[in-house]
Amino acid sequence: MSRFSDQPEALSDLLRTMAKRVKKVDLTVIEEIRQLWTQVVDPALAGVCHPEFVRNRVLVVSVPSGAFAQQITLDQESILHGLASLNERAPTSIKTVQKA
Repeated sequence: MSRFSDQPEALSDLLRTMAKRVKKVDLTVIEEIRQLWTQVVDPALAGVCHPEFVRNRVLVVSVPSGAFAQQITLDQESILHGLASLNERAPTSIKTVQKA
């Protein structure tokens, strides 16, 4: 029996598979985090600080400046607690990266 099929696969399934192979990134968990983001982060932060991806259970958040990075770091425990509903896929730490 061949592992190839004549039936097309959904593009989203193919992209998820490729992303996991290339970067070990779970695209579904980052989408869930983005949906929860405004509920677990102060609105002033949520508007300018954005979850980018999760790798090895580390959530990478882009920030516009060092001041926002410091605030995300100070709020890390609260943010991680708010994302705990993701169970075993929940991030266990946060890293910030500055984007212009």
